[in-house]
Amino acid sequence: MTDAKRNKEKSGEISRRAFLGTSAGAAAASLLGKSEGAAAQTAPPAVRATLPGQSAEAADRDIGNARPPVAVRAVQRPGSDLMVQVLRDLEIEYVAANPAASFEGLQESIINYGDTPNKMPKFISALHEESSVDMAHGYAKAEGRPMAVLLHGTLGLMHSSMAIYQAYQYQTPILLIAGRDDTNFLRSQSANDIAGIVRSITKWDAHPRTLAGALDAIQEGYRQAITPPCGPALVVLDTELQKEEAGDMQVPAYVPPQITGISTGEVRAVAKALVAARNPRIAVGKLRTARGVSDAVELAELVGASTSTRATLVPMSFPQRHPLCGPGSDTDYDYTLGLETGGIQAAIIGPHRRTLEGRDVTGIGYGFIREPPTPLWGPYAPPKPSHNDMHADAEASLPAIIAEVHKIMSSSMSNAVAVRSKQHAAANHEAAVAALKKALEDRRRGWHGSPISLARLYAELWILIKDEDWCLASPTQFSSGHNRVLWDHNKPYSHLGMHGAGGIGYCIGASTGAALAAKHRDRIVINIQCDGDLNMVPGALWTAAHYRLPMLVVMHNNRAWHQELMYAQYMAGVRGRGGDRAHIGTTLRDPFISYAKMGAAYGVESEGPISDPSKLFAALKRGVDTVKQGRPYLIDVLTQPR
Repeated sequence: MTDAKRNKEKSGEISRRAFLGTSAGAAAASLLGKSEGAAAQTAPPAVRATLPGQSAEAADRDIGNARPPVAVRAVQRPGSDLMVQVLRDLEIEYVAANPAASFEGLQESIINYGDTPNKMPKFISALHEESSVDMAHGYAKAEGRPMAVLLHGTLGLMHSSMAIYQAYQYQTPILLIAGRDDTNFLRSQSANDIAGIVRSITKWDAHPRTLAGALDAIQEGYRQAITPPCGPALVVLDTELQKEEAGDMQVPAYVPPQITGISTGEVRAVAKALVAARNPRIAVGKLRTARGVSDAVELAELVGASTSTRATLVPMSFPQRHPLCGPGSDTDYDYTLGLETGGIQAAIIGPHRRTLEGRDVTGIGYGFIREPPTPLWGPYAPPKPSHNDMHADAEASLPAIIAEVHKIMSSSMSNAVAVRSKQHAAANHEAAVAALKKALEDRRRGWHGSPISLARLYAELWILIKDEDWCLASPTQFSSGHNRVLWDHNKPYSHLGMHGAGGIGYCIGASTGAALAAKHRDRIVINIQCDGDLNMVPGALWTAAHYRLPMLVVMHNNRAWHQELMYAQYMAGVRGRGGDRAHIGTTLRDPFISYAKMGAAYGVESEGPISDPSKLFAALKRGVDTVKQGRPYLIDVLTQPR
């Protein structure tokens, strides 16, 4: 290179060779015919643009200039293979992630390690970290156990923080794994204490410094996530541990947590009271797993107790249409036991997330985590404390109570239970039929209107799915919760309930996660999808299409953030200004959004918008039929606001 050329490049002028390495130069070269630029048959190396704090080696990898060695393997037994084996031993079915450099070693092991790679766990591509955590949230609600999420350093945790917060509020078990690269790859995406970003909204975290410690930490994170109070647990894994040579290191055997129930004395007292009661009742809240639901049913049948349920509001509660579920033949209950909800004489209530003292190190004081200044209200509030409360996990307590009841139950008592159970069943059936008739009568108004009545949407959809194994994965309070009286919620996963904190963007991700759980279980997922929610993170539709998930998305398209519209109307009325301008900033108009085209863009079969109620049922049938074949389907329905 001549001194003149060197001086040009030092002064900031680009040389002809460097120019031809840019996209503009490549375009120019194509116009030169058989010139020097056109003669080359391989693409020129990309021009390196090193970001602040990034090494030259890292920059080369970013633009594809680096090539791995082909003659010698970097490691024979990478540490990340052992990490995957730990996940496999824990029976982690899926790992959701938006791919990133900080967990490249672990991702490579997931997709390549073992005789059956990319299975248990299977790598699930998510288009946003928030959606990946929401998927884990929906999956855990449906299955009662965690799936895992991979997150990229500081940025991944920041992107996913709202979804983590909602899972923490709902006490949903999730195993979070954050990759950390502090080797000058891109220091701005690293930190000394990455877990500190979400410490106040996770149950537990660890940052192991050795490979052996990493394997232990993954197991402990899983244990912490499923031990009451359940919640997201986070393990930070350095890239170097993922790439370390494991040699002959062995994967430690997993030891499940010991979840304790009530004491032996309390077990005897509860069993004795249930057996001796003339008219016992059991109130059932949200249990942890399907096993807990099965045990609650067994106990109620054993003592002939009428029951209440929260199955229309949360997962893992008592079957809504079980013969014993309802007011019963006699509402003068002489002994009421609460399981994870309040009871009159006794209640078994597990630890609340408020017991996780020391996590909120900066004193943020999130609502529903701190003690409330005034008594809470509403169906999602924790039960009010009582001097009769027994502080232990209800699900863990049930087997001992059942065994004790069997021990003290006489044949004469069993005969009385049979008579009482038959009376309860008849009364509960009569009450359910009466409630359904009233509900249908109340919903006749607007049945033939356009936009389409939400009550009609729920009613016609129920006709199509009532004989299927279904899961309603979406929150329904924004669509007036018609499922609560029109549908039968008899499975632990029939309705997955609320977001956790009401954060918009949760619904589509959580429903996709529930569909992951449903895919190999002959189950379909129903998602009554709010329009504002879908616009936050629509990329989850691509995940549903890519993995062919059995999810029916029915748009509750009221073309507004309607709750906020009502707020604006109310405030304008309070101030005497009229509500004619309340649509500003609260509606989705000019232009209207085509959700059918949005679904199609992500590969989901879609149709709509449908505004004619006479055409709704046929569209719903096309959707249900498609989902039963194992493919997602989206129907854009123009609906009444609520």
